[in-house]
Amino acid sequence: MILSPMRFKSFVWPHNPRVYSITYERKLAVQKIPFGKYHLQGLGQTRRVLRGEGEFAGERAYDTFKSLASVFYEESPGVLFHPVWMTTTAWFAGLELRQAPRRDYVAYSFEFWEVVDGAGDTKLTALPEREAGEGGAAEAGGRWHTVERGDTLWELARRYGVELSQVVRLNPSIRNPNLIYIGQKVRLK
Repeated sequence: MILSPMRFKSFVWPHNPRVYSITYERKLAVQKIPFGKYHLQGLGQTRRVLRGEGEFAGERAYDTFKSLASVFYEESPGVLFHPVWMTTTAWFAGLELRQAPRRDYVAYSFEFWEVVDGAGDTKLTALPEREAGEGGAAEAGGRWHTVERGDTLWELARRYGVELSQVVRLNPSIRNPNLIYIGQKVRLK
């Protein structure tokens, strides 16, 4: 099977890294209760962390690594195209040179943090004021809903009387319609 090359912003890997991993994180709180027992409370999912390692080899290996490093220094998220993972917007969060650099061989590792619904914005913005009613938020030009525990896009479309395809079209930042997060803003109209 031939895989397309991994890309991030202007950098295209000459060959794909040899090791990949994805870490899904969930925050939990522990409350102690009498007699040595405890209660776990889910505080929601956090970012996905995409890690990998590989090598550049050949006459210009170190120059290739320097090109990758220059993309790392850009202070903004970008689109990460990966041959195995789904395409996602991410911050280039880490780049490590794994040995003394040589002109013809460089071993490296990298880390990307996935951006979820504006979490990668560099400026803090105020959330829109909530409208009276069931979990909705008022915003110019549409009707919005703040996702609560148990919500699905299908159920929100039914509740607000719109087609599911319209909800998907109005929310291009939701890459997987089967996966929405508590606190996420969903445009409905």
